[in-house]
Amino acid sequence: MSAKTQPGLLARKLGMLTRYDDSGRAYGATVLQCDLNVVTQLRTTDRDGYTAIQVGTRGDKKNTTRAERGHLKSSGQDDAQITRLSEFRVDSVEDYSLGDSLTVDRFRSGMYVDVTARTKGRGFQGTVKRWNFAGGPKTHGQSDRWRAPGSIGAGTSPGRVFKGTRMSGHMGNRIRTVLNQLVIEVDINRGLIFVAGNVPGPIGALVEINEGRRPAIEPVKVVVEPEPIVEESVAETDDTPAEAPVAETDDTPAEAPVAETDDTPAEAPVAETDDDERDES
Repeated sequence: MSAKTQPGLLARKLGMLTRYDDSGRAYGATVLQCDLNVVTQLRTTDRDGYTAIQVGTRGDKKNTTRAERGHLKSSGQDDAQITRLSEFRVDSVEDYSLGDSLTVDRFRSGMYVDVTARTKGRGFQGTVKRWNFAGGPKTHGQSDRWRAPGSIGAGTSPGRVFKGTRMSGHMGNRIRTVLNQLVIEVDINRGLIFVAGNVPGPIGALVEINEGRRPAIEPVKVVVEPEPIVEESVAETDDTPAEAPVAETDDTPAEAPVAETDDTPAEAPVAETDDDERDES
């Protein structure tokens, strides 16, 4: 293991989510939280033969041993909080002292990291699941041999099973390292690191983050989704403009007075003829 200029960190796996960059590319990212990383011991070449920094954090154990409590007293840390210790090789320890707190500010978007963790335990498994064997042929008379391993060794010579033969056994629960995973985003305030791809171990597992060998690239421009708009409560104030009072004016057009004229056609006068006189005579 090559030495680094800065020590790694111990983090807790929180889960996975999707992040997008400005070009619309989606990244399946694993969220790692670094809440407590304290320098508990400094390894030097004169005393130990190599240079390294021991980092402590909250682990899975509830209690610490007496030896661990005595070891943590030198760094002035509360043994009830630190239950997991890990070493990281570095070039020099001159810039660090006991009790220093390490944060995620040493990582940035665009750099590559190596993540080490213990995989999920699968218990005792057969060869098909453990080693992805194809199984036996699905022919007549093979109904009970589909998932059997088949022959595991030679006959007369050498007459034994070779070491390392892939057979059934305990699956998982092993320490694995994923190399050169891209750091998408770093949230310094909350101590979060968003790493592209999956990370070994279940949710809540403790992982080690080291600086990778691959050179860093341009930072990933993550597009942050806008926060939902919360409608503000409208104050119950009577801001409705009052209607202008209607002036009580008599705008109804008055009926034109009818001129009292005698337009009734007068009866034509009856001409007085001499017929009456004739009758009288």
